[in-house]
Amino acid sequence: MIVLKKQFKAESKKLLDLMINSIYTNQEIFLRELISNASDAIDKLYYLSLTNKDVKVNKEDLKIHLSVDKANRTLTISDNGIGMNKEELEENLGTIAKSGSSLFKEEMTKKDNIDIIGQFGVGFYSSFMVASKVSVLSRKFDSDKAYLWESTGVDGYQIKEATKDTIGTIITLTLKEGSEYDSFLEEYKLRSIVKKYSDYISYPITMMVTHEHKKEDSEEYEKHTEEETLNSMVPLWKKDKKDIKDSDYQQFYHDKFFDYEDSIKVIHSSVEGKCTYTTLLYIPSHASYDFYSKEYEKGLQLYANGVLIMDKCKELLPDYFSFVKGLVDTSDLSLNISREMLQQDKNLGLIASNIEKKIKKELETMLKEERDNYEKFFKAFGMQLKFGIYNSYGMKKEELADLLMFTSSKDKKMITLKEYVSNMKENQDKIYYACGETVDKIDMLPQVEQLKDKGYVVLYLTDYIDEFVMQVMNNYDGKNFVNASSGEVDLDTKEEKEELKVDWSKVKVDTPILVKDTEEGEWRKRHFSGFKNGKVYAWCDGATSWTADGKYDVNSWKYAKLAESEETVWQRSELQKN
Repeated sequence: MIVLKKQFKAESKKLLDLMINSIYTNQEIFLRELISNASDAIDKLYYLSLTNKDVKVNKEDLKIHLSVDKANRTLTISDNGIGMNKEELEENLGTIAKSGSSLFKEEMTKKDNIDIIGQFGVGFYSSFMVASKVSVLSRKFDSDKAYLWESTGVDGYQIKEATKDTIGTIITLTLKEGSEYDSFLEEYKLRSIVKKYSDYISYPITMMVTHEHKKEDSEEYEKHTEEETLNSMVPLWKKDKKDIKDSDYQQFYHDKFFDYEDSIKVIHSSVEGKCTYTTLLYIPSHASYDFYSKEYEKGLQLYANGVLIMDKCKELLPDYFSFVKGLVDTSDLSLNISREMLQQDKNLGLIASNIEKKIKKELETMLKEERDNYEKFFKAFGMQLKFGIYNSYGMKKEELADLLMFTSSKDKKMITLKEYVSNMKENQDKIYYACGETVDKIDMLPQVEQLKDKGYVVLYLTDYIDEFVMQVMNNYDGKNFVNASSGEVDLDTKEEKEELKVDWSKVKVDTPILVKDTEEGEWRKRHFSGFKNGKVYAWCDGATSWTADGKYDVNSWKYAKLAESEETVWQRSELQKN
């Protein structure tokens, strides 16, 4: 029988070379592609059995099998799916980017419960990244003829009649020479690739696996080989939420994202509509060691019908939510010629927008209902939320402002801006804040003391980015932010407005001053004793002079002014005797 070699339709050697060397950046995804194609073929046969009563298929018998022949350097992927005839082999494999699965999916768009993963044609050609020769032996359902398609790459392909006892397809890759390809003949490597990319293919992916066991009543070991299923098949996120325990979620989180602590929040949701997808998101309880470094990569794992497409899809998360771990699984994602290079798809943008809203809503709920957990979260990732406002020049303040927390001067506890405003004094129109290295240092500032004495609450800002955030936000709920140390502090009374005009640190001891405890009280003549921690101390005639430890008859006063001046200084809200 004469077999003629054919050239790829309308495609050049240059294009195939570009696909092999440029489109895919890591070689191991070839196996993901071939397994996905095998899963598609099984899907087609199973769907046919549901629509044609003459087609008898036992779903439990459907599977994908991997086998290795190290001596001949071959890796084989076989399935018992629907198979292909000669015309389909030429149509699907003879044209780059021609997809039988794509055509099948178009025909079945009005049908329910049919799931076709692969884009047969492009993914198939990723085989040539690792193989010097690819052979495809296939026999279609309801046919007694089988055909063999063979190619060594850019020089074309040939198809000839062959023999195969059962329906389905066997793809045999003859691996290239070189140590970089040897691992694809190793059991551990194949197992890890299947686990990483194809763990949730809905059919068993099997392989003969060798184990060592101790001989009975002996210290010697013997090897035992058996067929083993490599994939778990049912993704956790596709199970009904009522059937999933919290421990299941956390164990998945530990295994998948390598965190030794439980997450602080699990977000599991499914959306149907213009775009159908499922998300399983985790908010960690602590920042990873590299989170605030340039080496950190944000992103969610992206699956298409249970097949991993991208390990970190950064387009799914805004920078200010980059701490979120998790995954998205969708059937509505448009791909270009490679699963690894996503188009800027409108569905991807829609999913990302919905994820952002979902995360914000869950954080708001945590703040309202799980305050302790939220404060723990904010201590770990609050800086990132602040960066979100600062980096957007305040454009994202509407989305993020209500999630911010700062220490309050009232009780040294964390409060939100909304809580600050709801507890403001009557007629207060400003939000006061002060910056410093620590809460204790800020609390000792004279300007802060003056505001506290008046009854104002001051927000203590200790992160280096805090004041920049206040500046770009400018205001909250119509109330301007004012730094307590700036000249913008405008207190109500004349005395308070004159507050900073007297430099008490330069007033000499024994200088006559006037003091009183209340605004309505009478001025009393005293002698200036000292200025300590922002407080004016004075003593009357005949009293023992003031000492550094504040003992004896020296008092601190709420109001004080120089005897020869009309200037008055607000000092304290309470009279202290030392």
